[in-house]
Amino acid sequence: MFGHVGARNALYSCNVAVIVAGGYIFGCEGTALTADEKRFFRDADPWGFILFARNLETPDQIRRLTADLRASVGREAVILIDQEGGRVARLRGPTWLDWLPALEQMALAGPESGPRSMWIRSRLIADELLALGIDTNCAPIADVPTDAVHAIIHNRCYGQSAAEVVAVGRAVADGLLAGGVLPVLKHIPGHGRPVADSHLELPRTDTALAELWATDFAAFKGLNDLPMGMTAHVVYDAVDPENCATLSAKAIDLIRTEIGFDGLLMTDDLSMQALSGSFADRTAASLAAGCDLVLHCHGVMAEMLEIATAAGDLGADAALRAERALACRRPPEPMDKHALLAALAQMLMLPGNV
Repeated sequence: MFGHVGARNALYSCNVAVIVAGGYIFGCEGTALTADEKRFFRDADPWGFILFARNLETPDQIRRLTADLRASVGREAVILIDQEGGRVARLRGPTWLDWLPALEQMALAGPESGPRSMWIRSRLIADELLALGIDTNCAPIADVPTDAVHAIIHNRCYGQSAAEVVAVGRAVADGLLAGGVLPVLKHIPGHGRPVADSHLELPRTDTALAELWATDFAAFKGLNDLPMGMTAHVVYDAVDPENCATLSAKAIDLIRTEIGFDGLLMTDDLSMQALSGSFADRTAASLAAGCDLVLHCHGVMAEMLEIATAAGDLGADAALRAERALACRRPPEPMDKHALLAALAQMLMLPGNV
């Protein structure tokens, strides 16, 4: 019924075998796996897992959970988190570093120091994540915000132009990779215009194609070599007025051919209210449109069962993209945490902490 456990791979191996696994990433309900979850994950064999605040209490507890998640599928599966810093941060102080919203940090650092300040931030975030067994972060965010964009997006962004967003997005990705953490580029092909929150309703934009290419799409084209990406639950009338990008073969074709992104492409969370229909329908539509795998975050067993049954294993092209993404994992480079914090505080003119 489900994807089966395939070839094993060691974390940071340079020769990563193609893994036969389920075409989905799942969450879990609490701070420890239940017996039912262990059995389900063993049988369903998700390609990866994602963690949220509900799963996170202490460093030791998180390390046990990440180890148990990997043990349930018998391999070094990727474990994701949304740890952008600022508005979106699953790990917070005092145990972990707290951060300003990205747009505020960029304003303090200024255009010359901004990208470097975000590299430092990302390198420090990667250090915290990897120590917990988390090896993938859902960042950078390459959305180019308009003044009208919903607040759920605005201050998470890196700048007001595509060029600035590309420069900072590259710094964020490089900082994560230097710390041994895979980046996930989001939200392809752009979530910087809609006034709606896709968690609650379906956003759309009627912006002309030429303007989208000058701004939104240009930012993602400039970062199209990153190993993993996440779609936007946004309808672009100029591309496909009937379907949001996640469910649109036209939008996925644009992402692949014109934007040129050939990394592993996952959906944004299928649980969002921007989407409608059963989870089986959402899964089938996403994969038929050209997404490589689907993301489900809530840890609800009945929903995950429906998705696993509908999705099956990774397709052949998706498995090769997954192999390339895993090959980008590398050991963290040495760093001096205190020196980086001091440099960042100086850039932001802060009293020694961020």
